[in-house]
Amino acid sequence: MPIENLLILVLLFFAGALFYRFRTRVLAPFRRFEARNAQRRADEARALFDRHAHYRQTLQIAEEQVEAVEKIKVADERTGQPVERFLFLGVQYATLAEAEGARYAEVVGKARDFYIDLDRNWLPRHGRYEPMGPALPAPPKPDPVTRSRP
Repeated sequence: MPIENLLILVLLFFAGALFYRFRTRVLAPFRRFEARNAQRRADEARALFDRHAHYRQTLQIAEEQVEAVEKIKVADERTGQPVERFLFLGVQYATLAEAEGARYAEVVGKARDFYIDLDRNWLPRHGRYEPMGPALPAPPKPDPVTRSRP
């Protein structure tokens, strides 16, 4: 029994030494996770007092849905030398600014489509109110023969 306890103690010290040696690799993902959570909480607190926060959040969601601009190397049409081009949605752009402009236009278009759908679904049609759910049943009419006494 005492030898087993000594082996367990040595293994625990060895595991502690390994954890201490690689603590930055082990704890780095947790620190990044906590930093993202702190940033998210700060953004949510700031959004409470910002009347344009909804638009910013909509643009962020739309930006996540649009692919990124890729840098590619292709042969130049005139010289045949390899040049850098920027690819977005299958279209090649000569400069990064042009490609990012096209991407931004796509992001804004997605956000605009979201608001158009939102208006289409929630605003009344043709100036009259249309209930979204099933109509409520009418209240029962009182029976004239059996009236309750006050």
